[in-house]
Amino acid sequence: MNPWIQLIGESLRINDYRRMQRPDADIGEALLALGGPVQPGGSLLVQLLPFAMILAIFYFIILLPMRRRRRKVEQFQASLKVGDRVVMTSGIHGVITKVDDRSVQLQIADKVRFEVARAAIGGYQGQAPVVTDSGNV
Repeated sequence: MNPWIQLIGESLRINDYRRMQRPDADIGEALLALGGPVQPGGSLLVQLLPFAMILAIFYFIILLPMRRRRRKVEQFQASLKVGDRVVMTSGIHGVITKVDDRSVQLQIADKVRFEVARAAIGGYQGQAPVVTDSGNV
């Protein structure tokens, strides 16, 4: 017989003997003893089920609303056109005079125009802002 197996078996027998001699054994050891042997087939599913539930909750509470909000902002920014009265995320009101792929030109007063990124446009004037927080788009 392999000497390592003998050593391990002897160590287990000594620990069993010590547990029998000690009446104040840990409650955890008693509960483990009552649990019986672990079934290898079903325990993996039981162990992964809480993890899968946490992932599902995380997806439905955090990721799905973020995706919807991002899609709504992207649709808004893609639909900007000349003549729209908009509010920037910084609070500046203006009218769109020119639209490019990545930027728009705003007129904020007579003969005062400047170019800003599309992402800087927060919503239409007089409506609820589409982009609620510029950091979480």
